[in-house]
Amino acid sequence: MAERGGRDREPDAPTIMPDGLDATVLLVRHGESEWVAEGRFQGHGDPDLSALGHRQALLTAQRIANRGRTPALPLPVTAPRAIVHSPLRRAARTAALIREHLEGQLAASIEAVADPGLMEIGQGEWEGRLAAEITERWGDILSAWRLDPISAWAPGGESLRIVDARVRAMLRARLAELATLAPPGTTNRSQVLGYHEPATDEPWLILVGHDGVFKIVLLALLDLPLARFWTLPFALCGLTVVELRGGRPRLRLHNATDHLAALEDEAALARDAERRRSGAL
Repeated sequence: MAERGGRDREPDAPTIMPDGLDATVLLVRHGESEWVAEGRFQGHGDPDLSALGHRQALLTAQRIANRGRTPALPLPVTAPRAIVHSPLRRAARTAALIREHLEGQLAASIEAVADPGLMEIGQGEWEGRLAAEITERWGDILSAWRLDPISAWAPGGESLRIVDARVRAMLRARLAELATLAPPGTTNRSQVLGYHEPATDEPWLILVGHDGVFKIVLLALLDLPLARFWTLPFALCGLTVVELRGGRPRLRLHNATDHLAALEDEAALARDAERRRSGAL
C-alpha cells in the first residue's frame, strides 16, 4: 500500500506506523565533534566529540534528566523504552551521557542500543575533507546536492533513497516495540495545546543521531516526502519531540537548545574579551 506523502519512495513501501500507536519519540543530535570544529564533512567518518561537544552533551543529558524543569519538555514522566543511537562515536558518547543521567534520576536501568539504521548519510569521497576542498574539487556536485538531494549525492556516498530505506526499517522495528507496551489509543481527544494536560506515561524512545539522517527520520515520522530534506535542520545537541496520538504524528518541539545557553554566553564573553584585547571595533 502506498504511503501518504511518500511520493519519493517506492509505491509499495510498507507503513512504519502501528495502528493506534500512542507514544513519544525524542530525537537528540550529538554534540560538536572534532571534525565539525575543523569544518570537515563527516558522513560515516568517526571522529570523537570535541571538548565543547562533550560539554554540550553533558548539558543535554542533564536537561533530559530534569525534563520537568520549567519550561517542561513534552516528555513522559517514566523511563524511556530504550536509548537507540548511531554506532558512530560522537552519537554513542552523547547517548552514554544521557543514559547515565537518566538512570541516576530515575533509579532504573535503561537499555542503550547501537543501531546502524541511525548512521549518518555516507559522504563517500567527501568524508574527512574540509568544506573548502570539497567546494574546489566537487563544486558542481555539491551545488546539485544542495539544490536537489534526491538526484545528486557525494561520489561514493549514499543516496537519500538508500538511507530512507534503512531509516524506515529501523523506525518500523522500534515503533512496533513501543506498540507492544500499551493498548492502541485514539485521535478523538483535544489536539489543541494550551489546556491543562496531565503528565503522560505512554511508552517513549530516545534516538541519538546526526543531522542528515535525522532529517530523513523526521520526514518519515511526519509522513512527508524526501524532497523536503532541507526543510528541517538539526542543531548540535538540539532536542526534537514527536508525539504519536492514535497513530497520528504531531511535532511538539523542534531544535530546542535553551539548555546550551550557558555555553553560548561563555563564547560571547570570550569574543568580547578578545575584542577588548585587540582593540577591534
